[in-house]
Amino acid sequence: MSDSERGGQFYWCTRHHRVETDADVCPAKHVLGPYNSAADAENALQRVQERNEAWDAEDARWAGENK
Repeated sequence: MSDSERGGQFYWCTRHHRVETDADVCPAKHVLGPYNSAADAENALQRVQERNEAWDAEDARWAGENK
């Protein structure tokens, strides 16, 4: 059975640097998520970085800067 078929939520804990579940999740200020799978939670920081880079590029485009 895959993670998403189990029905739980998964989180990336920025404090412990690990995937956590509904059963053992840290306070909200320390986690990213929820995600539908452990794999998605494990890749959370990479997605954050990709989105930040895209948003920075978009901000620069709006400001008329060339990056």
